[in-house]
Amino acid sequence: MERSRRGWLIAAVAVLLAALLAGCAGTAATSSKPADPAQTPSASEAKKVKIGIIQIVEHPALDAARKGFQDVLKEKGWADKVTYDYQNAQGDMPTAQTIAEKFAADKDDLILAIATPTAQAAAKATNSIPILITAVTDPVTAGLVKSLDQPGTNVTGTTDMNPVDKQIELLKQLVPGAKRIGVIYNAGEVNSGVQVKLVKQVAQGLGLTVVEATVANSNDVSQAAQSLVGRVDAIYVPTDNTVVSAAAAVIQVAEKAKLPIVSGERSVVDAGALATIGIDYYKLGRQTGEMAIQVLQGKKPADLPVEAQKEYAVVVNGKAAKAIGVNIPQAILDKAEVLQ
Repeated sequence: MERSRRGWLIAAVAVLLAALLAGCAGTAATSSKPADPAQTPSASEAKKVKIGIIQIVEHPALDAARKGFQDVLKEKGWADKVTYDYQNAQGDMPTAQTIAEKFAADKDDLILAIATPTAQAAAKATNSIPILITAVTDPVTAGLVKSLDQPGTNVTGTTDMNPVDKQIELLKQLVPGAKRIGVIYNAGEVNSGVQVKLVKQVAQGLGLTVVEATVANSNDVSQAAQSLVGRVDAIYVPTDNTVVSAAAAVIQVAEKAKLPIVSGERSVVDAGALATIGIDYYKLGRQTGEMAIQVLQGKKPADLPVEAQKEYAVVVNGKAAKAIGVNIPQAILDKAEVLQ
């Protein structure tokens, strides 16, 4: 009887051990089973960062800023991590606002706003999506940031505030006998109003009188330029988006009237104006791209100071100088890039 009971116990223990071993083997088999490739997301399927780009109008300076921005992200290894939604407002503010609202509704990861009007549209559309600005003259006056050092909002980036004082001084050096200078600008652009105010301050110190010619859209630019003929000795074109987009019209009128043009940025000189000392918008766009990467990596726009370009370049159009009969002083030629 005792022997039978002992045999029964041994058999029961054996069965229990077998069951436990089977369970362990089953668990090990499950844990070592390879994942189903069909259920594993590939790198190409991983969520990409979406950047909405809004630009007020097409012209070389703004296009260069956009290219500089995208080139930096590509060079820094973000080419496969980013998708872009580029939209151009074609100079129309209601269109700009619609584009900005679309970016906000789409919940883009970041918005690049090129030029003051589109930056204002983006800031109005969202206070949560990070906004990087470029080609914005005065972000504080435009209501985009609280200060340049401490933006305090969802907006930061780069300013294209020109060395207006140096540009008007350059004009005076190129046209020593000038007494009256014309300024063509869109009074509806905050950035242009800021520049014109500075022009007046500098001109007064140099004994120059400023004659204003305002426009509402690019179709007005030729007529505005024509209105200055016979009334001024030279023309200054600020970094006004409306006027720069129609710079050819100003150049055509000025060349016929033998009026020198000094501009706020290089693209107008490339097109036929006389000279500038100013912003390289491609470099400015690259600078903005570097800041965007910081934001995408976790930094808050509110804590990133708005940056300005540190070095300015003198550019002179030699062909334009000959066409209007201006002799460029050697002191300027020695430090300038001369276009022929």
